[in-house]
Amino acid sequence: MSIRVLLADDHAAIRAGLRMILESDDGIEVVGEAADGAVAIAQARALRPDVVLMDIRMPGVDGLVATRAITAESGARVLVLTSFEVDEYVFGSLRAGASGYLLKTVSADELIRSVRAVHDGDGVLAPEVTRAVIAGFASASVPFAAEVPTPEGLDELTEREREVFDCLGEGLSNRQIARRLEIGETTAKTHVARVLRKLGLQSRIQAAIMAQGR
Repeated sequence: MSIRVLLADDHAAIRAGLRMILESDDGIEVVGEAADGAVAIAQARALRPDVVLMDIRMPGVDGLVATRAITAESGARVLVLTSFEVDEYVFGSLRAGASGYLLKTVSADELIRSVRAVHDGDGVLAPEVTRAVIAGFASASVPFAAEVPTPEGLDELTEREREVFDCLGEGLSNRQIARRLEIGETTAKTHVARVLRKLGLQSRIQAAIMAQGR
């Protein structure tokens, strides 16, 4: 089965370039395009993509609002792809439930790998963004932790799910969690999905924020 991708960017030339890059991979299919956030939300509802590649700054409804709506309404995972390294956008995207944040300087191969990783349930952050997130955790205030639910649902997790939650707090991928806990990768992915559902979270990055904030 191909990974179904929706492109949301207000520049037609950029969408055309992204389509060409992604469809060079036989396992990825671009199923739709949107030039603004409102259309992206509508397209996500209609087309049910697996991954939405989302720009932040678009006319009308911006990428942050669209990300929040899409992650709340559907099973699609949002991978932000933008030119902006601004902390406000990074933290806003993570609060909204984005599964990853990349800059448009990313290489074609890395973009394809990232789409696959997000589809598989892993989180993806550009190196520049990772440094900003780490700095945020190290500071007294953690601005992007706002709006991430408090860990009240932790009591509902099984012992194994608590172990998976702790792994998410370390930023481990599904494969790394499987190796750490000596379980299958598919089993690890299932546990991650259950943890997110029980905690009312849209992404493993939100789970990592919650784990770090305990």
